[in-house]
Amino acid sequence: MSDSKPRKTLTLKKSAAPSPEKRDSDAPRKRSGARARSAAQLQREREKAALLHEPAKPVVARASLAEDKRPVLRRSTRKRPASVRKNEIFQVFAPCPLGLEEALHAELEALGYQGLRKGRAGCHFETDWAGVLRANLYSRLATRILVRVAHAPVRSEDDILELARQTEWERWFGPEQTLRVDTSAVRSPMKSLQYCNLRAKDGICDRLREIEGERPDIDTVRPDARVHLFLDETSATLYLDTTGESLFKRGWRLDKGEAPLRENLAAGLLALSDWDPSAPLLDPFCGSGTLLIEAAWVALGVPPGIWRPFGFERLRGHDARHWRDIKEEARQRISTRLDAPLIGVDIDPRAVEAARANCERAMLAPDTIRFEVGDARNVKPDCEPGWVVTNPPYGERMPGDDTFWPQWAENLKHNYAGWSVNVITSDLDLPSKMRLKPRRRHPVFNGALECRLFSFEMVQKNYRS
Repeated sequence: MSDSKPRKTLTLKKSAAPSPEKRDSDAPRKRSGARARSAAQLQREREKAALLHEPAKPVVARASLAEDKRPVLRRSTRKRPASVRKNEIFQVFAPCPLGLEEALHAELEALGYQGLRKGRAGCHFETDWAGVLRANLYSRLATRILVRVAHAPVRSEDDILELARQTEWERWFGPEQTLRVDTSAVRSPMKSLQYCNLRAKDGICDRLREIEGERPDIDTVRPDARVHLFLDETSATLYLDTTGESLFKRGWRLDKGEAPLRENLAAGLLALSDWDPSAPLLDPFCGSGTLLIEAAWVALGVPPGIWRPFGFERLRGHDARHWRDIKEEARQRISTRLDAPLIGVDIDPRAVEAARANCERAMLAPDTIRFEVGDARNVKPDCEPGWVVTNPPYGERMPGDDTFWPQWAENLKHNYAGWSVNVITSDLDLPSKMRLKPRRRHPVFNGALECRLFSFEMVQKNYRS
């Protein structure tokens, strides 16, 4: 692109820090006088033992199961500093929407991560703690960044309790923080995931009570610490969730419109479509603008997590200064210009207004994306060929007129020569309705809805007037 072409600008605005939310708890914290007296008694006994040059008797944790050979837990209030983690390598799992595993693998590889391995609905990799922070900041496709803290074979729910009890949770959080535990499974023989979840939570709370004298409160709405239990046929894995609210929540979208795409799925569709950020992009069914706002952030190099909080900020040993440095380095790389136009069209004026409002909340200047009211069957491009990436109405949102798809296809055939057209839909018969042959088809899931991303190449010589 020549320097004479007009440039679009990005206006960066300061975002207000989110106001703290009131936390609900299903297990109120209790500080009994008896506990305080027992701690004082313990201190006196230790002092007396020191005077007599005799070792004090250790405080043995209460056993939660019948007699066994578990190692004894001893009470300690020592908190591990962040420096313990600096040179440690962690095993990490980044879940993503089904169908985006290949794209996520490519993204993480481009970000420089090692030990990459695709899994079901996500990717495994290894990194240091700084890499965990950067993955949260930079990944557009992942849903969460989960650090593996324990793994073992299990045959019963009591094994889950014991695995949780023997894990060093005090390294990450303590009774002063609130907790939430979630459980998922694939082909697990356990009869009740809810009971498994309870056993894991009990194990965590038992350990912290034995180590530090109290247990954390439970908060299912906005917890300080989140733990994920994953079960398969023979084993259990415990993950520390470093993300907090899901990564697709970038912090800008309030006006969602009808049947919106999640932000990480929108970014995944752009990646699967092979969109070139230096080429024009058109969404003729733009709705609330999610695809185009994600595209603008990609083209400008805006990290998707730059203006949102993360769960790791509320963990023990969080190095706030280091985190500020990482974000400041990312901000320095944000561009203020677009090399090509981004255009959004929707037949509903209310959707267009919602898209403009979301664009403003995403810290983008009003002219970064051109939103306008129009009918996809009549819209003609006024720029050089590029990409169409769109989420058109389907299912219950689809108009009853059977001529809709053929009419839109005619517009594409006659006015979009040289364009790459990419359409996500749950209607697997869409290509036949449009009388177009897809070059590629990617299976993807929009939430629980199985879809396909169909890619068509519009070559003018293939179509007759």
